[in-house]
Amino acid sequence: MAQKTFKIAEVQVSYKPDYKASERPKITSSKQAYDLLMRQWDLGKIEFLEQSKMILLNRENRVLGIVDISTGGVSGTILDPKIIFSIALKANTSSIIISHNHPSGNLKPSHADIRLTNQLKDGGKLLEIVVWDHLVISNDNYYSFADDGMM
Repeated sequence: MAQKTFKIAEVQVSYKPDYKASERPKITSSKQAYDLLMRQWDLGKIEFLEQSKMILLNRENRVLGIVDISTGGVSGTILDPKIIFSIALKANTSSIIISHNHPSGNLKPSHADIRLTNQLKDGGKLLEIVVWDHLVISNDNYYSFADDGMM
């Protein structure tokens, strides 16, 4: 019986910024993160659909990028830790800030939000990626897990 030969794809990761590291914005507060996210958010959907974004940071808390994680419906969206950490690892990020909006405008985190935040913190520890904050945002305000002592 002849052995079957399998082709294997080569996997490469590259990062080619067209600007200096010193030119990247530096995040030192939840307010700065919120302001940066609001400049990137589709404000026409913020009160309509729940969406999630992630800020990728280097060791100096300078922004490597903002990534759209998911778009859901009126009452929820999926924040899959495997997706979140695969993106963070590919970008060679040192820390992340997770965010999602509540179309209702109610900024109180749900039990699912709290459970996910704890799951991400634990996963980040294992991978040596700090989860600095999880922001629940609305059109005019935000809730910060870090500011509330939950990180």
